[in-house]
Amino acid sequence: MMLLSPMTIKQTTFKNRVVMSPMCMYSVEKQDGVATEFHYNHYVTRAVGGVGYIMIESTAVLPNGRISYEDLGLWDDSQIEPLKRIVNEVHKYGAKIGIQLSHAGRKSRTKDIVSSSPIQFSSRYAVPKMLSIEEIKDIVKAFGEAARRANEAGFDSIELHGAHGYLINQFISDLTNTREDIYKDGTLFLKEVIDEVSKNFPKEKILQIRVSGYEYHQLGLTPYDWASILNNFKHQLDLVNVSSGGTVEATIDDYPGYQLPYARIIKEETHMLVLGGGQLDDEVLAEEALKHGDIDMVYFGRKLLKDPYFIYKLDESLLPKQYVRATSLKKRLNEGRKTL
Repeated sequence: MMLLSPMTIKQTTFKNRVVMSPMCMYSVEKQDGVATEFHYNHYVTRAVGGVGYIMIESTAVLPNGRISYEDLGLWDDSQIEPLKRIVNEVHKYGAKIGIQLSHAGRKSRTKDIVSSSPIQFSSRYAVPKMLSIEEIKDIVKAFGEAARRANEAGFDSIELHGAHGYLINQFISDLTNTREDIYKDGTLFLKEVIDEVSKNFPKEKILQIRVSGYEYHQLGLTPYDWASILNNFKHQLDLVNVSSGGTVEATIDDYPGYQLPYARIIKEETHMLVLGGGQLDDEVLAEEALKHGDIDMVYFGRKLLKDPYFIYKLDESLLPKQYVRATSLKKRLNEGRKTL
């Protein structure tokens, strides 16, 4: 089964192609961005469950870059150790782990929100302040410092959150960027973030980006637009995580595999390694996407929330020794095991 086959990127070998999608847990207890016991148990459980690649949820590089006050942060050295504890334990179970670095921009529910332009996301959000060039430079440096901390915590990879209408996406999309200065070309902000992160994160480790392959608006970005952008960064980015939507409010028909066409186009147009998913609760559909070459790895979100051990249903031979008693009676008898 290709889904359970290993894959190597640079010097990192994943035991399978199952990826835990970054999903906000809104579980920080003291509004300090520090990972809690819930986060530890949440991520380690998926490592015990056999997931090959775990991605920590959206983690803010600055306090006002959080989506909510309950989000994780990596803007201070005090936030390193609790994340390091998670990383070390996840590694014990043979999984690799990355962290998604983010700035929510105009989609933050904190104070003093900012964006590429003073355009409100919706009536439920405040009007953001347009960032000055000096403030943009400060945010770029914050991404770099967060990358340094991510390396100190031992993460195998960093994912830049360029999807779902957050700050990187806000600079790149014409729906959210109406600037008239050098940052009118939003890819400049992305370039500076990538360059700064690369200075502070080892080149032998993985640097990837998440993008909204389609923005569900006639003037929004398409997978062809993103492919053109990504072709400029192929020498720095190792993997593209393809999602969709979030830049503006839109109705999305999210049927199983609905995002795979966007991933396929980006892969065909860039020849980069692509991580894809979207309502892929059916492992058969995920397997077909891999075999057809549409994607190289598969992310699972809600499925892993509901069933962190689904991998063992696909292949009982992967069960940890502590759980072997859960295999079928016939199989245990065939292997000479007794159940009494």
